[in-house]
This record gives sequence, C-alpha cells and structure tokens, in this order.
Amino acid sequence: MTGFHLNLSLLTPWHFRQAWRLPHVDPLAHLDIGHFRRLAQAAEDAKIDAVFLGDGPALGAGIEHAPDTGLDPLILLAHLSGSTEHRGFVITSSTAYNSPYNLARRFNALDHVSKGRAAVNIVTTGTPAAAANFGLDDHPDKPTRYRRAHEFLDVVTRLWDAWEPGAVVADRTSGTYADPKRIRTIDHHGEFFSVRGPLPVPAGPQGRPVIVQAGGSEGGLRLAGDFADVVFTVAQTQPKAVAFRDDIRRRATAAGRHPDDVKVSLGVVVLVSETEEEARRRERELYETLPLEKLVAAVVTSLGLPAGRFGPDDVITTDALPEAPAEGAFSAGFNASTRALIAERPRTPRELVHRSAGGAGHRLLVGSATQVADDLESWFRGGTADGFTIMPADTAVDFENFTRLVVPILQARGLFQTEYTAATLRERLRLPQPRHPRAAARRDHRAHRLTEVATPATPSSPSGRTRKEA
Repeated sequence: MTGFHLNLSLLTPWHFRQAWRLPHVDPLAHLDIGHFRRLAQAAEDAKIDAVFLGDGPALGAGIEHAPDTGLDPLILLAHLSGSTEHRGFVITSSTAYNSPYNLARRFNALDHVSKGRAAVNIVTTGTPAAAANFGLDDHPDKPTRYRRAHEFLDVVTRLWDAWEPGAVVADRTSGTYADPKRIRTIDHHGEFFSVRGPLPVPAGPQGRPVIVQAGGSEGGLRLAGDFADVVFTVAQTQPKAVAFRDDIRRRATAAGRHPDDVKVSLGVVVLVSETEEEARRRERELYETLPLEKLVAAVVTSLGLPAGRFGPDDVITTDALPEAPAEGAFSAGFNASTRALIAERPRTPRELVHRSAGGAGHRLLVGSATQVADDLESWFRGGTADGFTIMPADTAVDFENFTRLVVPILQARGLFQTEYTAATLRERLRLPQPRHPRAAARRDHRAHRLTEVATPATPSSPSGRTRKEA
C-alpha cells in the first residue's frame, strides 16, 4: 500500500500555548535559531516531508499569558533551508496583507535557493488587529478576503508561469542569453490588483512552489479546488474527515483537475511518550497550565451560543446549537469540526477544550508510540487524508518524541518513507509538475493541426485538458 506524507509543525511552545510555564521549557525558544536548527535536523533525520510554521501579521490578544507566533517564518525557514538538503518548508503567508508580486518573487527565490523545497500556505487572515498594521481602518470581511485571495493566486501563478520552458538560451556563441518572446508580461488588471510582470528570473525546480490552502469556509473550499496542491484541514471525527476529502476531490474535478492532484493533510496535535502512563501524566500536567474558564467561554461563543449559558460541565447537544455557524466566526473549519464532535454524542465544554488540545481546534492524540501509530494508520486506511501535519502538544518534548518513537513504527509498517528518493517537495508529495499554459497551448495547437492534416474531411476540436491551469 502506498504510504502517507508527514509534515511537522515547528510552532513553539504550542500547541498547548501555556506549555512555556513548565520547568523543562525555555520560554524564549521561539526566538532561538539554535532551537529551530535542532528541530529541523530531527525532522530531516526522520525523513519528514516538510516542516510547517503558522503565522499572523499582528500581535495576538493573548500575549499577556503566552508567547505569540514569533519570528517571520519566511526569514526563519529560508535560513533553515541551508542547514538541510531534503526536507521541505511550508510557510504561512497572508493574501490580505501581501502583494502578489512580492510573494511570487520571494517564494520563487526560495524555491531556487532550497533546490525545490518551497511551499506557501495561503491564508486570508482572520485577525482584525492586522488591519491597523497596514494602514487600513477596517479588516476586510470574509467574502472580500476570499475574492481577493482568488485574484491573488491567479496573479501569483501567472507570474510563476511568465518564463516559458526554454526561455533561457545561454548561447555563448551568439551572445543570446534569453529569448524575450518566451518571457511574457501578464498585464493583469482586476478588482484588487494591477500587475504587469514578469518576475526577474525563471521558475524554480518545482515549476511552481507547492500551494497549501487552509480555509474551511465556502470561499476557502473554492480556492482549494481551483489552486491548492495540498489542503491543510481539521477534523475531530473520521466521517467528517472523509466527507471533507471527498468534497475537495469533487471540487478539483469540477475545476478541470484530476482529483489526485490535490492532497489533504489532516492536522493532529500529538502528545506521545514511551508509555501510555507517561503520556497521560504529561497530558494532566499540560492541562493544569490552561486557563479553563477563558477557554470554556471561547468554545461556547465560537459555537454561536450565548456567553455564560454553559458552564464547564454542562452538556451541549446538537439541539442547543444554532442552525448555522455565527456570522464572522473565526474559522469555519474548526466550527464544523466541533459541531461534528457534538453530533457524535453530546459533550461538555470541558470535554471540547480537552479534545482540542486546550482550544487549539485540532484533534488531540495522546498515547504511547504504538498507540499513536495505530491511530494514524486507522485514519489513513479509513480514507480521511493523504497524510498528516503533526502538531506537537509540547514542542520541547513531542517533536523529537514523534520523530524518534513513532516514525520508525510507521516506516516498519510501510506507511512512511525510509529514505528521501525524490528531488523536490512536489515530487515527494506525488504532485504533478505544473503544465505551462503557453507551452501546453502550443502542443494542443500542433496536435490540432496534425489532426486536420491527417483527416481533412473531419472537423477536429482542440485537444482537451485533463488538468486546469491555475
């Protein structure tokens, strides 16, 4: 059986944010390049496909009680690309607070520098505090953010495609370095952007950096179907995860793409130790750091329920939930995942906080290495995902525990690679090489002309495409 991909989150000290309070944790580790070098090397040694880092363009409201996201991930992971040779980098970037040209140029450069290991995790940013950092009076509403994101990715992918294959001639005899006819402007004029292009250098080893998308709203799902190579998602139950993956594959097909060209990566918060007893002890230790009252209130209001209506141990049933998520809910994906958990059976707010790693949203998986491996195998065989993004509960412990204890079990079962055999992240994730639109158009035109010559009496139609050009 073909195995699954594994990405590892570098977020520190999360995904229990208050883990910094524990004696063994360095509260400044999220600012320490040595800390990240050690984690990156552990991931490389374990043959992990990519490391992932979330980000937001504003200081979080919870900074009084826990560190925020930390260093700019593009700078941090670009630096780490020089210390390893194989492992990829998934870097979160906002379409609401970036320009397409700058993002396209930076990730194209990273793809060259890393020799084909760059991936961009596209988010629209749900934090209103970011607006003031970029000279805006108001944070754009969700529909506007997703219209902008769709146009943003359209521009970015066209910029990555602006240099055709063979544009660089480098003919010393004639003195011709590049063929200008194979380097095109994009001359885009849309609702949000006017961009002439092209980029100053050709595409990197992957053709395009891998595009990851992480939104679960309708706008995010449309974006995923049209553009994403990988969809990073959340699910608390297997049926919800299967339904989500099936939906993404249908959307890719509707967009003219092959369903296998979009991979689903399911986020899982992992707390793993040598024994289940030790893992459960550490779980209790982490829960003791949590501000339970605040987290219960946050879970209740995120479900669209009145503040103060439910205490920590009051039971929430599906009948108590509003028919639809609250307007402006921070994450449609987290909301749907939590509602699916309540639909499975009634839950208390305390249970919901515990099940989602203290309000992190993603499913918490606690146990010994064998138990964690069994769980991941069960979910994979159940058709929930093409792989997993592992989010260490306590990065100081669980990152290396996962690579040291769990990965060898998955490798022994044939579920995960034992060596890096592909040159680029795109190849490793079994994603197709992007089909350059103008080169494809020329091939289609030639095929059409050959058909006309071969069968002049029969009208022919241009060759159909099996994969949409984003």
